[in-house]
Amino acid sequence: MHKFFAYISRMKYITRWSLMRNSVSENIQEHSHMVAVLAHALGVIRRDVFHRPCDPDACASAALFHDAPEIFTGDLPTPIKYHTPAIRDAYRQVEAEAAEKLLGMLPQALRPAYAPLLREEDPEVNRIVKAADKLSAYIKCLEELEAGNNEFGDAAGETLEALRGMEMEEVAWFLDHFAEAFGLTLDGLQRG
Repeated sequence: MHKFFAYISRMKYITRWSLMRNSVSENIQEHSHMVAVLAHALGVIRRDVFHRPCDPDACASAALFHDAPEIFTGDLPTPIKYHTPAIRDAYRQVEAEAAEKLLGMLPQALRPAYAPLLREEDPEVNRIVKAADKLSAYIKCLEELEAGNNEFGDAAGETLEALRGMEMEEVAWFLDHFAEAFGLTLDGLQRG
């Protein structure tokens, strides 16, 4: 019996943003879906707008699994995860071991297909997934602010600054063309 996909299905039980008051809670399964949508979009923008090589499907696939190790580690809040280089490096090691544990739950024949996704082996795909992850966090902040939750005000500013600091033209293009819509109400979305 192989338990890989049974564990993957448990991503829905790992809550994000645990140190902040949330209007709407978010789990890592929901988050991973949004990151996959955004990674795919960034890949398409890179390929079709900026005419640079990119495989949007590979970006989306990697994004679906980018937080899978958190099934075992939980979602460590960003201020803690990056508090010191030692904590950051130790947590990366724990995540790497969790990824290996997940890989070990697959039949041998499937491991080569999932290893690059769980190990984040492709640096360009990984860069797009990281950008999509940050973009997802920014969108969460915008949604919380729209719901009247000022708890996310500082996080929104810091996250936008981090996104701009990535100096990725596809990220800037996404922000310029799509970000504003995330602050709209349903009525606002339905108006032209």
